[in-house]
Amino acid sequence: MARFVLMPKDTGFYDLFEKDTANLVVATQALVDFFDEEDSDRESWASVFRAYEEQGDVITHEIMKRLHRTFVTPIDREDIAELAHVVDTVMDFIEAAARTLVLYRMDTPTPYARQLARIVQAIAVKLNEVMPCLRNRKQFAHILRVCVEINSLENDADDVHHAAQAELFETCADAPLDVIKWRELYQHLENATDMGEDVANILEGIVLKHA
Repeated sequence: MARFVLMPKDTGFYDLFEKDTANLVVATQALVDFFDEEDSDRESWASVFRAYEEQGDVITHEIMKRLHRTFVTPIDREDIAELAHVVDTVMDFIEAAARTLVLYRMDTPTPYARQLARIVQAIAVKLNEVMPCLRNRKQFAHILRVCVEINSLENDADDVHHAAQAELFETCADAPLDVIKWRELYQHLENATDMGEDVANILEGIVLKHA
């Protein structure tokens, strides 16, 4: 009788996802620092964020290459692909927020922009905290708890975003170009929190499938 040998699951995906969220943490800390600096070399900062975004792209491409050549994966293939894409999108919006401030030669970031940057950072830290928990089903309950916290942070970001928009139209009513610039910056930051929540939702789905 022929014997079938099950190929081992490639756990290298976990390493790459953990590397990806670690890159998010470093990038979001840089974003907070950038927004807090009064007299920064903005062109240098733009290069820093491009480097983080490129590093994220490299990791995403490696995940997809590994997915194409791996027969047995530790979690569903579609979940791996979606998780890689959405984490990469979080990084894209972080880089876009920094780039907007530089490209449009905007003034010092507003308190609202700084608040949103800190929420993006908090979400990144929590994603990095729970990503290693995918390796161990005993840690799945912890993933669910932290995902609830991430959802709460995204709700906080919604509140800050709405307040920022309201103030913007009150204080810049006679400066439509400023309204456009700040709305774009706020939207990139809000999108980063939305995508962070999407990562949490994907993680929740994985836990429910494999618990």
